[in-house]
Amino acid sequence: MSSSPPPEVVVKNRFLGFLIWQSITSSVIFIVFKTLLISPLTYTGLAPPSFLSLLAFLIFHLSQLFFSASLALLSSPLSYSPASPLQLAVSIIRFLFVSGDSFSSRDFRRRAKLSLGFFFFLAAAGISGFLSVICICEWPIESSDGMQMIGRVGFRGFTFGLLYACFYIYQQRWVLEFPIIQRPPFYSFKMSLPFAIKQTLKFSSSAYIFSAVVLVFLPNQFKTFVTMKKFIAEQIILYPGSFSVVLCWELTHHLHQVLHAKRFIFAPPKGSAATETNPSEPLLAALEESSPGSLPQFLAYLDLCMACENNVDAWRRAAFFEETGETYKRVIAVCLRPLEQLASTLGEGFETSVEKAYQQSNKQQDSKYYELFNSFQQFAWCAWTVAFLTARSRKEDRFGVAQLSGSNAAVISTLLSCLLAVEAFMGRKTNVQTPHQLMGPGGIKWATLNTGRRDVAVAKKRSCPIHSKAYAMADVLKTSIYYITSAFHDGMITSDKAGLLEKDWLISGKPLFGTRELLLQKLNLFLDFRAS
Repeated sequence: MSSSPPPEVVVKNRFLGFLIWQSITSSVIFIVFKTLLISPLTYTGLAPPSFLSLLAFLIFHLSQLFFSASLALLSSPLSYSPASPLQLAVSIIRFLFVSGDSFSSRDFRRRAKLSLGFFFFLAAAGISGFLSVICICEWPIESSDGMQMIGRVGFRGFTFGLLYACFYIYQQRWVLEFPIIQRPPFYSFKMSLPFAIKQTLKFSSSAYIFSAVVLVFLPNQFKTFVTMKKFIAEQIILYPGSFSVVLCWELTHHLHQVLHAKRFIFAPPKGSAATETNPSEPLLAALEESSPGSLPQFLAYLDLCMACENNVDAWRRAAFFEETGETYKRVIAVCLRPLEQLASTLGEGFETSVEKAYQQSNKQQDSKYYELFNSFQQFAWCAWTVAFLTARSRKEDRFGVAQLSGSNAAVISTLLSCLLAVEAFMGRKTNVQTPHQLMGPGGIKWATLNTGRRDVAVAKKRSCPIHSKAYAMADVLKTSIYYITSAFHDGMITSDKAGLLEKDWLISGKPLFGTRELLLQKLNLFLDFRAS
């Protein structure tokens, strides 16, 4: 092939590969548990495979595929709030009787899709648990209470599935996590096995006890037992059966994470004609044309960040600094766009005063900022990418496109604006000081309002879950700025002494957050290695 496959094809191929490997792991678990643990405990004991055994294996396999497909459809790189059942009902009524634009909002469509995905996943997990437990235990239908036993075991399997789905949704395990250190898929999956077994042991034990309690409230026909011996045998056989089913689900989850979160290189094969003419086009197409927040876009950002950071892909990074400068400007623009959104969104609530912003945030229950900081991974990749490219342009930019295009000033201004906005969100108020008020290098004084009311507001804000993400985001931004200032430190110091630092490294217009004077003072703190 002369070019890399489209992003949609990449996701489709990974989904098919995920289903294949999931089928293999589920089949191995079924055969091992059925042969070594469950069959010796059943009434029939070890026996040659029969038609019912093959049918049970096929149904077990299909139920696991059904669960895997529902899990893959639910997964997303971003965590966001689903639409409530009331919102869905109102939108459907408006769509049918009032107007047809109830689902026109992209954000609402995404939230509605997530809500439907939750319902589908709950149903799929319940059905999968019902069928899987019955099939792996393979109760004898011809016995006197065979159908009642199947009903009891199937109900408990259904309970296992519902509990697992609720736990899965509550823990937000449907959100894909992209590891910082990329390892081979087999090694990553092998490392997740102990954790999967531990989780299976804890969950299966808890669900086993809970389902036994729920069974007490079923009608009498589901509680009758012929003998106490059969009752004890049923309980003994049910636990390894339920353990194997939950283990299949856990391994399916880890396998899905490993296969979908691994890096994909959006570049033509080495030696092809596209490598010499336009090697960056597949990556830029994936970044610019993919849906915002989609898996293809996240994979493209991950590939771009690693290409800019690692020396292994120096040939790809060199293509960004081509003579016209268009490729470099497109790369910088696609990375600055999410950071600009971060600074603008935070700046809407913090331009007046920190206290007023906190009151507004508490009133809205931080929903807007919670979803904003859920894009932390994308923000971090963008910040690291522009920092790596800007720092490496000092030695690798043969045509000077980074400086001539104004990208360096745009990068520094955006990173500083984002940092000031995030720090304001965390409770730090920045003031531009007059010369006789300067405190330390750069002239920034971190002032606080001497009111107990604001102290309470800051304490409440710091107790929120999003504060930790804001703190991590601030650390990423400071690291990125230090990476640039360390690479250009001597030149920046010279420009500062000549009074040209603001002209060379800051945009001429109004920043996204704060003022040019504030950004200049903050930049001086980084040059003096005093920013903290």
